Amino acid sequence: METKKEFFLECYKLGIIKFGKFTLKSGIESPFYVDLRPLASDPKILKHLANYLLEMLPLDNFDVICGVPYAALPMATAMSLESYIPLIIKRKEAKSYGTKKLIEGIYKKGQNCLLVEDVITSGKSLLETIPEIENEGISVSDIVVVLDRQQGGKELLEEKGYRVHTLFNISEVCDMLSEENLLMDDEILRIQEFLKGNKVVFEPKKRKTYEEKRDGTEHHISKKLLDIAIAKKSNLIASADVLTTEELLKLAEKVGPNIVALKTHIDIITDFDYEKTIVPLLALAKKHDFLLMEDRKFADIGNTQELQYSYGIYRISSWADLVTSQVIGGYAAMEYFLNSGIIAILSMSSKGTLTDKNYREEAEKIAIEHPNIIGGVSQNEISENLLLFTPGVNLATEGDGKGQQYQTPEIVFKNLHSDFIIVGRGIYKAENAEKASLEYKIAGWNAYLASL
Repeated sequence: METKKEFFLECYKLGIIKFGKFTLKSGIESPFYVDLRPLASDPKILKHLANYLLEMLPLDNFDVICGVPYAALPMATAMSLESYIPLIIKRKEAKSYGTKKLIEGIYKKGQNCLLVEDVITSGKSLLETIPEIENEGISVSDIVVVLDRQQGGKELLEEKGYRVHTLFNISEVCDMLSEENLLMDDEILRIQEFLKGNKVVFEPKKRKTYEEKRDGTEHHISKKLLDIAIAKKSNLIASADVLTTEELLKLAEKVGPNIVALKTHIDIITDFDYEKTIVPLLALAKKHDFLLMEDRKFADIGNTQELQYSYGIYRISSWADLVTSQVIGGYAAMEYFLNSGIIAILSMSSKGTLTDKNYREEAEKIAIEHPNIIGGVSQNEISENLLLFTPGVNLATEGDGKGQQYQTPEIVFKNLHSDFIIVGRGIYKAENAEKASLEYKIAGWNAYLASL
């Protein structure tokens, strides 16, 4: 194989770097423009590029390779062919039909992915891509880049804990071209001056603390929930998907000290009796200082929802601090939950859900505007003006075979800025529910602190 310099000069002949005046996507005028897509048209060069990139890496660390679309895709493919490390493909956006997957290919949760990028500037595209991969339960620790424009992206990613391996940077490129009389001194000077004044700083959005959210809300239930979270150092909501009153009360007693709320499906209790089920449940909630969240998922016109909420054998309005409701009925349908804080269903954690991006955006608008709504259930990031309740959280990220997809506390707090995690089977199916709830309490709180 030729030297690194010889290799670059061969690449340069394909027109991958141009010098002059170019307006970038950011609106900034740059004295150089980088486009590495022509490399994919030369099989020999692409093969050599793949090997150069692979030589920089500890290959035993990676289970899969993924290229950032689109320019890095052929590079990642070539690296996969040379290393025999399986390739996965990250789409720009999920298809609106078929499987609607964002990540294509064969992979397993818990695997480590090598991320491949052609050019790095601010690092913003990578910081947007990494959470989408990690949401699938795949970790990202290393990023390999062909060319660093030296505008701050590499440093930003390294500050966030990622190992960034670069084959070339623009200063090296200028030196090599200058040695071959392919770049004049005045052009180099212009590039150097440009780099001095055009470091791109990407400021990640800072999440609000529980104290900030408590001080910024007017809803009494929202304040109460956040006060409990702060006092107990917990953001854990346990889901009580049990079938009898005895199971429900036993679970509440065991997990009560570690949770901020107990999520119920009261209509699945086979022996429900208000005096025997709700009255002792309220006593336990008071004893251990947690709220009751009825996961009814109301989804009807306002009048019907009012009747379901206040009447019948369950009399939800008399005991539920929190209720979940779809917002498909519109703004007016949310008017009738007067005693509880509403948690709007913005998305669902099941595979193939119909709560796509358009639905989430419209539902979130209603949630933000309505005074009865304190937050939303979602596996996507939402407005900081709402509390985010994230279901499908499990310390073990394997699915349940019934369409449920799990995420870890670390992922949902880091990537989504979640406020509360909802854990079901990881607690109520555990051999020791009390111990499991404590483990989730600690994991959730530590993940929250790490996300600040």
